[in-house]
Amino acid sequence: MIRCLTLFVMVCAGIAPAIAETDLFKGGHAKYLFLLNTFPDDSRFLDFIDTPSVDHFGDLRLKFGWQKDRVKLVTDYQLLAGKGDGFILANSLPGNVLVPQRIPSDKFRLMDLTHVISEDSDSVVEHRLDRLYIDITSTSAVARIGRQAVSWGNGLIYTPMDFFNPFDPAAVDKEYKTGDDMLYGQYLRQSGDDLQAVWVFRRDINGEVTSDVDSIAAKYHGFAGDKEYDLLIAEHFEDYIVAVGGITNVGGAIWRGDITLTDTQTENVFSLVTSLSYSWIGWGKNISGVLEYFYNGFGIADGDYSPAALASNPDLVERIVRGELFTLGRNYVAASAMMEITPLWLLTPNVFINASDGSMLAQLVSSYDFKQDWRFLAALGIPVGPPGTEFGGIDSAVPGKTFSTGLSVFAQLAWYF
Repeated sequence: MIRCLTLFVMVCAGIAPAIAETDLFKGGHAKYLFLLNTFPDDSRFLDFIDTPSVDHFGDLRLKFGWQKDRVKLVTDYQLLAGKGDGFILANSLPGNVLVPQRIPSDKFRLMDLTHVISEDSDSVVEHRLDRLYIDITSTSAVARIGRQAVSWGNGLIYTPMDFFNPFDPAAVDKEYKTGDDMLYGQYLRQSGDDLQAVWVFRRDINGEVTSDVDSIAAKYHGFAGDKEYDLLIAEHFEDYIVAVGGITNVGGAIWRGDITLTDTQTENVFSLVTSLSYSWIGWGKNISGVLEYFYNGFGIADGDYSPAALASNPDLVERIVRGELFTLGRNYVAASAMMEITPLWLLTPNVFINASDGSMLAQLVSSYDFKQDWRFLAALGIPVGPPGTEFGGIDSAVPGKTFSTGLSVFAQLAWYF
């Protein structure tokens, strides 16, 4: 395994002799996050932690790049630290699909570019390389190898076509996707159409490099007048995926969406996302709104999210564990409206509704650039729903206990350099 600090030093040493005759670029950020969660009296989580739970996170990202002519080397180094009740909860309920992983891991990636400096029951400090790739370009093609990130699909909130480390729809900080080890290529046609292809390499549960857990995908993005379309074909782990998506104008709004069909070797699973987005001026402010519907073909249709029901739906659980899906149910409606209070202050109310069981998550996000290179990002989240529903708290298999949460507070201060 390659240890990230050793590789980081090697990369820096390798490019140092060329600095005088090539372009070296750098930057980064430092972020501090405070996260608070409350829990109702019947929450199973209270068997392990108290309410409210409090977590602190630090994220230092140092970005280095070197470029000469058409060749570029990109390296993003991260120093991450976290401490709080969320780590105790994750260690108390290992493998629980409702308890998110707090710090990235390279357990299943091709290269082990993460090293844990210290760890105990309620804290961890690690450093890692989140980006490390070589990029070679020509007038019409791009080839890139190494740790990088790619985003596909037309969903603005739910993204069934984007199965490479997608963001949680309710995530507040979506600045960086976690990188994967892959080969990436893009060919640009004179018409403006382009063909992209990726090959993601991974390790299986035993740490072995095997094609059974690889992803190989190709996507064609084209234009037809004022419309855009995407065609995708992929082998992802041991499933086969075909998808089609597009964007077009409808009056003054933009209509976009994706349809995917996954052959899981036992059944064909259909998923769909479609949305309308529109911008207008209201109360003297610029406002951008989105209304989106998501049909999760892997989701549970009858609202029974008990441990037994989840165990009988391994395709859903596998995707949640891998970080490809974040929803348990079948039908979802989401709405978002970003209001420009001032050019430096954006206020965004969001609502995520499980239309199958009637529960929802209401969220209010505020982003304020209060000073050059400084940003304060905050969010308030309130889950709503009766016990047994996704956002109200699903069955924990312990009588009288549900996996339920209450009000949450997210507050992040970021400095960019």
